[in-house]
Amino acid sequence: MKSLYKLVVILVSLSLIGCEEDFLSFQDNTPPSVPTNIITETGDDLVIIDWSPVLTSDLAGYAVYYSDNYDGQYNLLGTTSETSFFDYGAANGITNYYAVASYDFNGNESDLSYDVAYDTPRPEGFDQSVYDYKNFPNIAGYDFSKYKIDTYNSENSDFFFENDEGTFYLNVWNDTDIQSMGRTNDIYDISYAPVEGWVELLPNDNVKYVRAIRGNTYVIWTYDNHFAKIRILDIYEDHIVFDWAYQTAPGNVELKTNRGMGDREIRNDVIVNRDK
Repeated sequence: MKSLYKLVVILVSLSLIGCEEDFLSFQDNTPPSVPTNIITETGDDLVIIDWSPVLTSDLAGYAVYYSDNYDGQYNLLGTTSETSFFDYGAANGITNYYAVASYDFNGNESDLSYDVAYDTPRPEGFDQSVYDYKNFPNIAGYDFSKYKIDTYNSENSDFFFENDEGTFYLNVWNDTDIQSMGRTNDIYDISYAPVEGWVELLPNDNVKYVRAIRGNTYVIWTYDNHFAKIRILDIYEDHIVFDWAYQTAPGNVELKTNRGMGDREIRNDVIVNRDK
């Protein structure tokens, strides 16, 4: 069961009509309903928490809590009168569990929400370019762990770009995996890394490759057991422009989330480990 480091809501002023005797007769000791439908959205050093409104006439606001364990102690992040909260203190690669309580103008606070709501922020980048490795080998690869362009054949390069006589490819070395997730509207459309469907290494090849197509998103499973995704914005003869996101927590498949309890319970055990 969740334990709560309880917020004591102190109301500075309370305007009541009637005499003291009426106040004592009608004093409210009943807390509002528990908030429901808690969902989170992953950002870069950021988690956004949303929930459904509690419909009661004396609602004063919501208290948002976090913990490192669903059944652990929850600490107060802050309060709000809105139905969303931005956790700017969430660090990339660290999983936080979130819960929300509602409180009224009399200082009554509900129990914590029961939904399983957690998130692991990860870094992201936009409008990055890498170049054709045949003509620009020193700026053809990308290293997600350093968030920077690298030599295509560097041991830290996670993928590199190729123009093969007008046909474009994304290449990874044989200790890395890649697959196309198809056409997407933006980098946020792909929430999780898949658990299967990776491109196979062909006989006599030392790289795996997929066709590079503008508007497609690709997921990469790096040699050191991290997941990343890129979405190609534009393709030119000598380079591509792409957005990216990279999960710094090893084996964690979360690339972007915006779901409630059901989806999270399904994926809760999908933490992958392998020795490449």
